[in-house]
Formats: sequence, structure tokens, C-alpha cells
Amino acid sequence: MKKANSHTEWGTLQEVVVGSAMGAQIPAIKGKDIHCVDYANIDDLNSMPSGSYSTDILHETQEDLDLFAKQLQNMDIVVHRPEPMNYASIHSTPLWQSDGYYGYCPRDSILIIGDKIIETPMALRSRYFETLSLRKILSRYTDAGSVHVSAPKPMLTDDLYDRTNLDKPTLCNSEPVFDAANIIRCGKDIFYLVSNSGNHKGAQWLQTYLGQDYNVHVMDNIYAHVHIDTTILPLCPGKVLLNPSRINSSNLPEYFKYWDKIWSPDPVLTPCMEKWAPGSKWIGMNVLSLGPNTVAVEKRQTPLIKLLELNGFNVLEVNLKHCRTLSGGPHCVTLDTCRVDSYDDYS
Repeated sequence: MKKANSHTEWGTLQEVVVGSAMGAQIPAIKGKDIHCVDYANIDDLNSMPSGSYSTDILHETQEDLDLFAKQLQNMDIVVHRPEPMNYASIHSTPLWQSDGYYGYCPRDSILIIGDKIIETPMALRSRYFETLSLRKILSRYTDAGSVHVSAPKPMLTDDLYDRTNLDKPTLCNSEPVFDAANIIRCGKDIFYLVSNSGNHKGAQWLQTYLGQDYNVHVMDNIYAHVHIDTTILPLCPGKVLLNPSRINSSNLPEYFKYWDKIWSPDPVLTPCMEKWAPGSKWIGMNVLSLGPNTVAVEKRQTPLIKLLELNGFNVLEVNLKHCRTLSGGPHCVTLDTCRVDSYDDYS
């Protein structure tokens, strides 16, 4: 196994982690954390969903993920899979206890910057130990010379969360907290979305850790819910996919001003368990670049597929029929560990 290497969102993909639906659930222990991060729109904490997804949904989703992994392997991409975990088991710190969530979205818990593997300080208590399912994979990368670090483990006490004004992110700034999916990478420039799953202190910690070789651009007042990959996704140098309901000329980062802008069409609505799905319809624009000219897209998103083809991209159609119920499209359910790309200035 080679060292980790991923500086961008678009370099030719060589190695990747594809998630797993095995044991996926919404935590049964309902706390202020999941209420404010995933279900802030539900006033009553006790009205939130909880427990295992249905057997049929998990079985079908695992089949879809296995097929996606096979599609990538057929393109000579090395695919890794998480170890099974019992997400229903209880874990605790001296301050709280929780059960787990899932291993469906490895994108969230690990950030790859070059050959650096960074375990992120995620905002949900239920995901505190999620990276244990990836430790054997990550260990092989460290054996090959990658740097593996963990951001300071957050305390995640109730004073971190505040949902009194849902027009603003529900995370306070008592400590650094962020998901890796709050971030997109363009070589030396790192874009960080402040939202319900990433606060300003998280961006400050990341900039301090990465040092002067990187510019962490903080994006505020764009989208308060969670991750960036349903809002802005660079597909190759000079071309960026944008969400027209969230991005406009006044809040688009200056960096992308002269890039070709591909405005996502309205997503095709896919069936989902509405109450269980914290993600919006825009999970439809959650795509994974397999290289500068190839993009993996959920196969029901035919208007987006046609638009990307018109813009010169080859499209790998991926079947993720329950992607909205489990809140993750092709970008969410993967973690690109090795790409053919480099640290550079792509502005």
C-alpha cells in the first residue's frame, strides 16, 4: 500500500474507501447534539426518529454500495471497506453517553490533505468512535509513511449547541468542531463551510495545524445546515458545480469567480423516509470526481447527468436508491485516499 495522497477533489482516483450500511441506525439516545445538528427543524426532541433503519433499506443499500465498489474496481481503483461495528452499543465519556450512528459516510470522519490523515472532531456524540471501523485501513497508510493525527477530541457538552435561531448555525464556539465533509480541497486552498456541523473554532484549528502552506477560506452565511458537498463541488481545475438555491454572485467565494460555473438543475426527487432523512433534495448534486473528466452521479439524476455530459464529462451512473434516507450520495459514501494530483495553486 502506498502513502495517502489527495490534494484536490478531482485528481485521478487510485484508492478509495466505500462506506457500509451494515448496522446503520439513528441513535436511540436522543441528545441536544443530534437535535441541533441533524434535526434542528423538529421542535420536540422526543419527536425525532430513532432506531435501526428497516432491514429492506439496509439490505438494498448494502447491495448498492457493493455494486458501486465493484464499478470502481472495474476501473482499476483500489477499494477499501470499513470493518463492521455494533452501532447499537453504548459508549460514553465522563460527560455523556450515546449509542452509534453508522459507517455509511466515511467522508465525514476523515480528512485527507496531501499525505496527512486527519481524524475530525465531529459534532455528534454518536459518531465519536466511528473511525474505529477504519483503523486497520489507516494503519496501513501510516505504515507506508502517511501522517495520521486526530484533532482534539471535543467535549460535546450541551453548551456547544444552540437552536434558538435556526437561520444561523446551531454550533457555538466553545471548542473546535467540524466534519471533514464541511471541507473541499483545491491544492493549497482549503474551503471550510461554517454550519451546524462545523464552527469557526474548527476552521481556526485547521489553519493552525496546516500552517502557512495552506489557505483555509472560511465560508460563512451560505448554508446553515451541514455539509458543503451539496452546495459547492469543484469538478476539475476551472469548473465548479454550484447549488443555485444557495449560491449567488454575492456569496460565491472570490476564488471561483473566473471558473466555469455549472449550475445544478433541480434534483430529481427520490423516494425517502421523510422524517428519517435530515438531508435535502440537493443530495442529488452530491457527485464524486473520479478524474478531471469523469464524475460518478446517482443514476436517477438524469438532468444533471445530461448537463455534465454537455460540459465535457464522462458520467459513471451509480445506483444509491436510498441516498436521501441515509443522507449520502456518491461523494458522501466515499473517502478518496489516493489520487494522481499535487499540491498547487489552482486559482
